[in-house]
Amino acid sequence: MQKILNYINGKLVEPLSGKYLDNYDPSRGIVYSHIADSEKEDVEAAAEAAIRAFPSWSQMATEDRMKILLRLADLIDHDLDKLALAESIDNGKPVKLARSLDIPRASANIRFYATAAMHFATDAHVNDGDSVNYTTRMPVGVAGCISPWNLPLYLFTWKIAPALAAGCTVVAKPSELTPMTAFLFSQLCIEAGLPAGVLNIVHGLGNKVGQAIVEHPQITAISFTGGTVTGRKIAATAAPMFKKLSLELGGKNPNIIFDDCDFELAMKTSIRSSFANQGEICLCGSRILVERSLYKKFVEEFVKLTGELRVGDPAAEGTDLGALVSEAHLQKVLSYAALAKEEGGQILTGGNRIVLNGEFSAGYYMEPTVIVGLDEKCRTNQEEIFGPVVTIMPFDTEEEALRLANSTGYGLSATIWTENLKRAHRVAHQVKSGIIWVNCWLHRDLRTPFGGMKQSGVGREGGWEALRFFTEAKNVCVKL
Repeated sequence: MQKILNYINGKLVEPLSGKYLDNYDPSRGIVYSHIADSEKEDVEAAAEAAIRAFPSWSQMATEDRMKILLRLADLIDHDLDKLALAESIDNGKPVKLARSLDIPRASANIRFYATAAMHFATDAHVNDGDSVNYTTRMPVGVAGCISPWNLPLYLFTWKIAPALAAGCTVVAKPSELTPMTAFLFSQLCIEAGLPAGVLNIVHGLGNKVGQAIVEHPQITAISFTGGTVTGRKIAATAAPMFKKLSLELGGKNPNIIFDDCDFELAMKTSIRSSFANQGEICLCGSRILVERSLYKKFVEEFVKLTGELRVGDPAAEGTDLGALVSEAHLQKVLSYAALAKEEGGQILTGGNRIVLNGEFSAGYYMEPTVIVGLDEKCRTNQEEIFGPVVTIMPFDTEEEALRLANSTGYGLSATIWTENLKRAHRVAHQVKSGIIWVNCWLHRDLRTPFGGMKQSGVGREGGWEALRFFTEAKNVCVKL
């Protein structure tokens, strides 16, 4: 059975303890590989390698760093089918989703930051002709990048690409639930000629590997994507050490649908934004708010289309939803369907585990679920579920829609459906979310900053914001 090894100082190495964790195929519920069960000592070795590599990598010409990173992106493109299949097996998602979204986006992340670093501008100011003040930006040092399990390679590269492009070296931890694409990526790094120690990937549990990365005194910046509870623990550790922090956390995103929307487009996109990747995307619209005059029609059509979604073998071309990432996560999501009934909600479709035939009978499958009749303050509407569970609530006025949209502690994203241009801008301005989509969903421009408000995160990723995060400014004043 394949062993998923650490990538430290340019080599694939076993964990120092010699211990491994089981890595499951969620679609079949079986162990299919073993992942390094690393300890603090492995993180220390990775950090030492990154510290040694930092002077030469940070001083390398930006164009030369770009060429190496572009070779890496080319290798991802070349191995697209292999990586997509690996991600599907590791995560449970449909292969077609990994092939069309996750892996191409991983390549795009690297290409964008590799080339963006070539155009990174600084400021200069002439003060009454007697002095010139200018600002330079230097790589911050060794960065710690901790990525989640839902979009494994996509979000892994989202973090490491700007760090490497900015001239930082990196100690990275992918999720222990979905380590395979990061392992294959480390092999591509060797093939691309990435210098030893520039990127180090340490596999293992969050409470050991992740915590050791956050605690390490010479890892000066932490970029984390994951749950709000974990983000709070990271902040508590890193803040007293004055580390730079970027935390992209949970969401409970509203999808606001006014009665003047393009109904067919809103319906088609809302199905996708609710259940893509089994609902395991932090940007999914898990709370749908519908103007009352459209509510009955919307609910009937939404339930009908939800019932037509195909759940099954992730490798089958016709599959819409694959397996949830783990047995524990499946049980968590199922518990919210049960909770919703306790809270007075009505499940219109779904809510149950699906047991498939044959080799997939032990997989972690769940029916896509639609719930109505809940109060906005109940736990089902307040807590992040991160699965194929959606609630639908009516509203009568724009003011009520805004109150409902802003009624949770989260503020990651929101979607607004209306053909009224003035209302689109007015509502977007008042919804307390870091990213707002109007008449679309998951439409991204890598040049723009990304992140949440309230408990959905601290700092911004994406575009120039990410390059700035992995650098620190130096102001120089020259007397003329």
